[in-house]
Amino acid sequence: MGGRLQYGLVVLQSIPGVAEVETIGGGGGPPCLLVEVPHGADERAHYDALRARMVGGLPDELHVFFHVNTDIGAYQWGRRVAERIVAGHPSRSALIIRCLVPRTFIDTNRLETAADDLSKAGLTAGVAPYVKDPRDLELLLALHRDYVKLIEEAYPLVCESGGFALSPHTYGPRTMGIEKIDENIVHALKQAHEPDAWAKWPVRPDVDLITKAPDGRRLAPAEVADAVLAGYRALGLDARDSASYTLHPSAQGSRWAAKYPDRFLCLEVRRDLLVEAYTPFEQMRVRPDAADKFAEPVAHAIDSWLGGRSR
Repeated sequence: MGGRLQYGLVVLQSIPGVAEVETIGGGGGPPCLLVEVPHGADERAHYDALRARMVGGLPDELHVFFHVNTDIGAYQWGRRVAERIVAGHPSRSALIIRCLVPRTFIDTNRLETAADDLSKAGLTAGVAPYVKDPRDLELLLALHRDYVKLIEEAYPLVCESGGFALSPHTYGPRTMGIEKIDENIVHALKQAHEPDAWAKWPVRPDVDLITKAPDGRRLAPAEVADAVLAGYRALGLDARDSASYTLHPSAQGSRWAAKYPDRFLCLEVRRDLLVEAYTPFEQMRVRPDAADKFAEPVAHAIDSWLGGRSR
């Protein structure tokens, strides 16, 4: 069920070109789970729709960067977590928010003021540095604000009613040594994917939780994070905690982790493990069985957390 949802005085609804809002399950009260997918714009149609609205010049073949950098599979495995959480519990419902704004142009998981020096932390900027036209900047910032306003309603609704929030992500299989994202990003990516160069980049963990602030504090419930790690490791997967990223203060996820450290979890799954074939410059297709496999440990841990609180 999607479109327009109302919980008391809080109204959440899908916004064309910005976000899809959906609830699953039959509970009548506030949802017990929020699955927020800030990088949910993972289809070429999402990229093409926003690119068609922009008027300024952009790098040639920018769709290559879109495909390399999009979180393909995050929505699918995150939604599967929600389905598992509500299954067999008539009183439960889950809220899913999928962002439709491609991070190729603006990253809704960054604060509006986030700058391009985030690349030093392995992150993309708020507004991509190659977007120059003032009309495009105005459009992108408006979309960003609409999305942030939506999730600013959703997080308190769920988390302050005894529920849990999950931010699912996916990342590429290797850490590429690209120092800067600018007008030459497509050329840099093609060079980085040449066989000799590709073989030299470090392989990332199969799963990496993002729970730690830069100062080392863990901003996630230990009972959930530890259970998730144990569940993935029992499947023979290389699962770690904050090996690739920390909760950077310029990320929206860091904001929610700091506000709700006892009921928020963010993690990355290697996207090549989720898709039929890893084709980084083209649209990829997610395998349903893989989405379910990676959802199961997270769903089990959150279900246990909710069960301990009678949700």
